Amino acid sequence: MSVELRQIDYGSHKIVFAVDRRDRRTLEIAVEPDLSVAIAAPECAASEDIDAKVKKRAAWILKQQAFFRQFLPRTPERHFIAGETHLYLGRQYRLKVRPGLIDRVRFFRGYIDIETIRPKTTPHIRDMVQAWYRERAKIKFEDRLQLNRERFASPDAVNPKVLVVRKLSQRWGSMSSAGRLVLNTRLIEAPVDAIDYVITHELCHMIYPHHGPVFFDLLAEVMPDWESRKEKLERLMA
Repeated sequence: MSVELRQIDYGSHKIVFAVDRRDRRTLEIAVEPDLSVAIAAPECAASEDIDAKVKKRAAWILKQQAFFRQFLPRTPERHFIAGETHLYLGRQYRLKVRPGLIDRVRFFRGYIDIETIRPKTTPHIRDMVQAWYRERAKIKFEDRLQLNRERFASPDAVNPKVLVVRKLSQRWGSMSSAGRLVLNTRLIEAPVDAIDYVITHELCHMIYPHHGPVFFDLLAEVMPDWESRKEKLERLMA
């Protein structure tokens, strides 16, 4: 059956949740790290009963969302001017902007060097830098994906159909049931071991598409230090 999207009011809050009716006897409520609320309910469960159950657990749901919200990626305001620092693979680099006959972004003498025909046009410089980050991310993430697949006993079992790199507002990555791995472009700013954590986390979802105990058992098996990597990611990218 298809997933049904519902919502309830709880004080000044609106709690939106997805209901997935299955062949099961009990109702389960899960709050995911991206703040979404998922309900696994018996096929015969009435919508009013589900709403009542969610309202009963509303305080807990809001508490869980508040906990996860502190770890969401935050995008600091950037002005894309000369001298401004930007992260790349966990290190800070200053932007160097200079006039030129072409548009080009590269590493040069410890800077992110921007040569451009429009050195005084901030939106143009922003677009150049963001395009450069996307291209670097595509190359780096594909490389790390193949290396991290080797952590698993059966690498062929964790081979995504496609890797998509794009801006995400509320998570570092996701894995669809069809094997579509999406990684946040901003992840290229993080250290390699933090990138590896996110990729490995999402690869585990190809085997266990939830955050139950068996998921974390697998994650700990293939990456015993995942918690310290996660903490580094959250500390550096907050």
